Amino acid sequence: MAPQILAAEAAASSRSLTITLFLVFVAITLGITIWASRQTKTATDFYAGGRQFSGFQNGMAIGGDYMSAASFLGIAGLIALYGYDGFLYSIGFLVAWLVALLLVAEFLRNSGRFTMADVLAFRMRQRPVRTAASVSTIVVSIFYLIAQMVGAGALVSLLLGIKPGATFLGMDGDTAKVATIILVGALMITYVTVGGMKGTTYVQIVKAFMLMGGALIMVLLVLAHYKFNLSALLGDAAEQSGKGSAFLEPGLRYGVETAGDAAKTFYSKMDLLSLGLALVLGTAGLPHILTRFYTVPTSRIARKSVLWAIAIIGTFYLFTLALGFGAAALVGGANITAQDKAGNTAAPQLAQQLGIDYLGGDTGGAIMLAVIAAVAFATILAVVAGLTLASSSSLAHDFYASVIKRGNASERDEVRVARISALLIGAVAIALSIFAQSLNVAFLVALAFAVAASANLPAILYSLFWRRFNTSGALWSIYGGLISAVVLVFFSPVVSGSATAMFPDQDWHFFPLSNPGIISIPLGFFFGWLGTVLSKETDPEKYAELEVRSVTGHGAH
Repeated sequence: MAPQILAAEAAASSRSLTITLFLVFVAITLGITIWASRQTKTATDFYAGGRQFSGFQNGMAIGGDYMSAASFLGIAGLIALYGYDGFLYSIGFLVAWLVALLLVAEFLRNSGRFTMADVLAFRMRQRPVRTAASVSTIVVSIFYLIAQMVGAGALVSLLLGIKPGATFLGMDGDTAKVATIILVGALMITYVTVGGMKGTTYVQIVKAFMLMGGALIMVLLVLAHYKFNLSALLGDAAEQSGKGSAFLEPGLRYGVETAGDAAKTFYSKMDLLSLGLALVLGTAGLPHILTRFYTVPTSRIARKSVLWAIAIIGTFYLFTLALGFGAAALVGGANITAQDKAGNTAAPQLAQQLGIDYLGGDTGGAIMLAVIAAVAFATILAVVAGLTLASSSSLAHDFYASVIKRGNASERDEVRVARISALLIGAVAIALSIFAQSLNVAFLVALAFAVAASANLPAILYSLFWRRFNTSGALWSIYGGLISAVVLVFFSPVVSGSATAMFPDQDWHFFPLSNPGIISIPLGFFFGWLGTVLSKETDPEKYAELEVRSVTGHGAH
């Protein structure tokens, strides 16, 4: 009996420690947000942080925006469950930055003011293009927001120690998850409505330092456990995963050979290709990443901030290798899936195990879990704030000011509308997240990347580099890519017809792949070309002006 009482006391103390750490972080970030709100006087302050950030600060903030719950929880979980195949996400997410650096960062900073639509609408008819851009921004942001909120829900039941059948404050595990999703939603809405871009950027910088620090400590502890012998770590991971040597080879999750079923084998290989395309091309179309390029004074600093971001993010993805294999080796695949089917809790469970090994007993485990969970929460809050800001800015700046008010809205009205939009978008994301709790967060983010790469990227690239491109091409490309990606996801095994689907009891899927990128991205480019060719409209002078501006920054705001 005594050991059970001690365990219960340790669980209670870990719970209070975790909640205290989380509240301390929330208090600090809310303080930053309130401070920033006093500095936020104009629309440029609200949308672009006054364009005062240095390359290093913006690089850290991009890192903070990009290293989301998907990176920390989702990828570590996928590596812990699928070994080699899980690491493909890390590689895809990192390589994507080269596309952003070489094709998008500098040109966008030179050409636009606050949002992606500023570049697209520069040489097109303003109202239809801005409407399309804000629709696509909101859809991508909501897909991405769902992933972060689901991560928050998974974390909380682990943190509060709510096992199936147990309760906390009278709530069972499922109710607590829903309550958390609502709480995270309320906090993110506060950050954005009060602090704007300045507050959000500082929150992201603080969070990037916390996340890198937390991950580095865990990586060093995992390596120290194996005396810095990587092959011992990999061997142990393969053994404990229950999959044997197959764990270290391709083919556990993608490219699975199904004996006697050539079609199934082919689809599994196509799914991998589709995922790779979505990850590599998606980053350069993500609205909350694109708006970050506007927070610096010049395009040179925009380029520098991407280089800093690549260094920070690249280091972090190397860390995910050690975290994922460490979780497989020290926690074991069976224990991870027992806590969370999709593996989203692998990193926090590893932290708990390292605490028990190094700090001794359940209390040590509780301390490490509390620290890492607070870092993961910080991650989720910072990313959702960036996303909500991107989509509410687009609604206010593109749709309200340019479409409804035809460019005659005052700055005060625009910022007020942005704050109201943050509330609405937050509410929609909260409602949808409650249904998506059975899906892996890295996987959900890959869907957001597929939608961004299909709808936004073709329009941005055509706009910057194709003289003939026109309004009808932009509309066809955005709506064509967006609708094809969303429709394919809706009819894929992600939504219905599989055990881990959003609606596992229903089955209306006919599209065999779980990521639509391989079909919807080429469709986005094709529709952009088709729409352009079918329309006579062309404005070579305006293109020449955009070309000079995007390369030199002449006339940029």
